[in-house]
Amino acid sequence: MAWIASVLEEHGHEVKILDSPTLGLSLSDFMRVVRSWSPDVVGLTALTPTIKLAYKAASAAKVANENVKVVIGGVHATFMWREVLDSCGDIDYVVLGEGEYSMSKLVEAIERGVKPRHISGIALRNEDGDPVCTGPWRPIDFSSLPPPARHLLPMDKYTFLDKPTRIVHMMASRGCPYGCIFCATSYYFGRKVRFRKVESVLDEVAECIDKYKTNTFVFTDDEFTINRSWIESFLRGLRERGLDIRWTCGSRVDSVDEKLLSKMYSYGCTTIYFGVESGSQETLDRIGKRISLSQVRRVFEAIKRIGGLAIATFIFGFPWETINDMKQTLKFALKLDPDYAQFTYATPYPGTPLYEIAKRQNLIVDNDWSHYTTLKPVMRGYHFTLKDVEAIFKEAYARFYLRLKFLARQIKMKVFKDLIRTIFKNVVMPRLRSWH
Repeated sequence: MAWIASVLEEHGHEVKILDSPTLGLSLSDFMRVVRSWSPDVVGLTALTPTIKLAYKAASAAKVANENVKVVIGGVHATFMWREVLDSCGDIDYVVLGEGEYSMSKLVEAIERGVKPRHISGIALRNEDGDPVCTGPWRPIDFSSLPPPARHLLPMDKYTFLDKPTRIVHMMASRGCPYGCIFCATSYYFGRKVRFRKVESVLDEVAECIDKYKTNTFVFTDDEFTINRSWIESFLRGLRERGLDIRWTCGSRVDSVDEKLLSKMYSYGCTTIYFGVESGSQETLDRIGKRISLSQVRRVFEAIKRIGGLAIATFIFGFPWETINDMKQTLKFALKLDPDYAQFTYATPYPGTPLYEIAKRQNLIVDNDWSHYTTLKPVMRGYHFTLKDVEAIFKEAYARFYLRLKFLARQIKMKVFKDLIRTIFKNVVMPRLRSWH
């Protein structure tokens, strides 16, 4: 949203961003802002589990201002544009894919009072009221974007564990070449990884340090270390420019080695997220992960020698898995012993091959999009029920986080209280709510 806002501002439009979840705004609060500001266009974005909330926001915007045009974008709306326009009559347009430039063109068309049929990557209703698409969207030149409009965001609200530590979220690249069947990134941003220039990212880091008085950064790229030359240049730039930051990123076990990991941790990296996904090589191959279990072991052993911190993610419930396969994944996670583990359910998100498989084979048993959080099972398998995979899921969290070895490590790291609060807030409470 901040990049879309930046492009709109660059083209002379007045823009306001409402980060409603962060600000804790209710629907009534949102309506009050729409009434008082009276915008010509309201833009919404939503993930799959929040699409229904976006529908409510669209309807609220129309109630507050019947003349406003409502536009929605994001991954879910991109792949489900027909359903979106059929489900919510208050949404006028869907921007497909990367929306920075197409949104700007759409706003200009709305300003001129013309239908945006000439703009590729827009979904709208034709004269008969049927959803139609103007054509496919294309990946943009990521390096051509102006800096995101962070001045429109509540930057003081982005904190960690409710502590007064400001966090800046930053993206250096878009795209992923791997095409894992459960992830929409390759199908939304494309298979070609597009990196911004290193100097541009370093300039943005320096600006944020100065403007927001923080040195805590989260790089949200799917594969921050995929380009060895780029990451080496980035690390060298941090050192040469004296940018003393604490940062986290996502990586793959096949794109790092002990030498690079050591350098990353020594240059301020505090945590690296790795998608391990399974303890079964067959499953890794079938989901298109293109890594081996030996690579996983090698990287986590290296991280332990270095003394770095890493998080591993694991997924239960791919259609072909047996209960023994899932138990094998849990056993692998316990033996791997990452600093932290995230366990989720295989979730068939629109736009992914897994969604097409699940639809074609009638595996989806829950069509309520609000349940597509990865923390609630919505898909059965060939050899397991929802109750089966749910039992494995609960066992995984209990066995991993209640180990004496793990708890002792947290006490030693002096983060035990924070850990308990985080687990209760983000794991225990969502699970309790989902059981009722």
